[in-house]
Amino acid sequence: MIGLLFTVFTTIALSSALPNNARSDPKASVTLPIVDLQYALHQATINETGKYYQFSNIRYAAPPTGDLRFAAPAPPAVNRTLNDGHHNPICPQALPFWIQLTAEFLSGANSSKLQTVEEQVASLENSLTVESITSYKPVDPRTSEDCLFLDVIVPQSVYDEKKTVPVLVWIYGGGYVSGDKNSAGNPATLLATAKENSDGVVYVAMNYRLGLFGWLSGSSFASQNGLPNAALHDQRFALEWVQKNIHLFGGDPSRVTVIGESAGAGSIMHHMTAWGSTDDAPFQQAIIQSPGFPPISSDAQQEKIFNSVILQAQSLVSNNITTVADLKKVDFATLAALNTIVIARSGPYGTFTFGPVVDGTYVPKLPSQLFAEGKYARNLKVMTAHNSDEGLIFTYPLTTETFIANNLANLFPNASNDTLSYMINTVWPPTYDGSYPYKNVIQRATVAISELTFNCNARYAALAYPESSHSYYFTVPPGYHAADVAYTFYNGDDNTLNATVARTMQGYITNFAKSDGNPNGPGLPVFPMYGNDSSMLVISDTVLGSIQVDSAANDRCAWMQPAPYA
Repeated sequence: MIGLLFTVFTTIALSSALPNNARSDPKASVTLPIVDLQYALHQATINETGKYYQFSNIRYAAPPTGDLRFAAPAPPAVNRTLNDGHHNPICPQALPFWIQLTAEFLSGANSSKLQTVEEQVASLENSLTVESITSYKPVDPRTSEDCLFLDVIVPQSVYDEKKTVPVLVWIYGGGYVSGDKNSAGNPATLLATAKENSDGVVYVAMNYRLGLFGWLSGSSFASQNGLPNAALHDQRFALEWVQKNIHLFGGDPSRVTVIGESAGAGSIMHHMTAWGSTDDAPFQQAIIQSPGFPPISSDAQQEKIFNSVILQAQSLVSNNITTVADLKKVDFATLAALNTIVIARSGPYGTFTFGPVVDGTYVPKLPSQLFAEGKYARNLKVMTAHNSDEGLIFTYPLTTETFIANNLANLFPNASNDTLSYMINTVWPPTYDGSYPYKNVIQRATVAISELTFNCNARYAALAYPESSHSYYFTVPPGYHAADVAYTFYNGDDNTLNATVARTMQGYITNFAKSDGNPNGPGLPVFPMYGNDSSMLVISDTVLGSIQVDSAANDRCAWMQPAPYA
């Protein structure tokens, strides 16, 4: 049971957690390209099959350790030793224990079995110690606090012939607590698709800090020289690295498309609205797939999480830990174990404890509010997406009417009683006659989670750019959250996926990146602009090319955009 707990993201397609196999036949020698970044020298390996060079594990920031733990990313020190990228660290990560119950639910377990599993998980949560956690979740040997690295993959012809092509930057998802730059899979076929009828693209993927290492926040934390949203700053630092250095690899810094799923897409929305400014973002286009993030707006919520971390540190590590300075002194292995325990105990159900928060600076308000107020980068073209059943894997399997009310109150502790009542009785009322998009209590909870966390976010981004945005609706069964990631990174190695759908999706994505925001191209069904009529392309395993009105174009999403619950 415990093994499944930590692999279920793969099972239910929340992430692929694949090995770094983007270099199927790497070779390294003095004949291969060496890029001089001034502070470092990097030598490529070559994939002879795909005809591309891969520059792996380029340090883009100094190690976030010691005094830089919980701090802003800093420029890396000069190290002129030739680096061939063989060192492949990932940031410390973990998963919540509620995932076990979700896995049992999706496998068809009855209510009696679910209750038994829930009791086992609760008992396990209460018995965890820093010493015992590794027996439930063995530490990946690649795990390191020194993890701020990125990969650059370049078509061989682009580099050798000194061409300049667009850039596609991947930001991974994983609930802000798991994942790495390779976890979504191998981009080989995506890159091959990009080379059809063009020179292709340069591909970049980055690591960023996760869990308490990247997302601690609150006024107490900030007053002690902690940086809220440090992981967002990691991502921004990497995007600025791209602007400064990607020309050395054949990439055009004026034609950068960022793409992300779930937490990656939610992060991109925060970069689009950074500082509540209309200034240009460090990219020109964005592909935002199922953007999700916790709507943590108040300092009280952030303080509760920070204080919980301190209390658990006192209980599990040392009762002398009271400050950020004390947390900085905790050895890495112990702090990583604490991180695992804090995340394992995440609640309410379906949440991950950590994620971006309103910090008054980089994130002055929630992105939905900033989009509504016109405070966002205006220089962008966007593609948004959401799936047909986003919320199910985050829905408590034993949900009741009372649970829904209590869960909303826990999710939105700042909401007034009147606001909570309106959400429960008017926005998602217990009405099961077909007039709402649900017919029972589980579906009601699922729709609420889908809209609160993903669907409405995608709509807010699309609405901000109605004449320069496209949007797709992914309905391939089961349509769970992040199910489309496997299609984005499809390589023909999974016969459970629909190859036609995968090739079509990859065509849209790469066309969008190559042609200044137009996903259309030869052999593909017409992908319309989102526009004022909220048109979405339906990506289905039965019919490709049908169009429908965005299901998030509803009064519920409109009511939530100004965040009346905040």
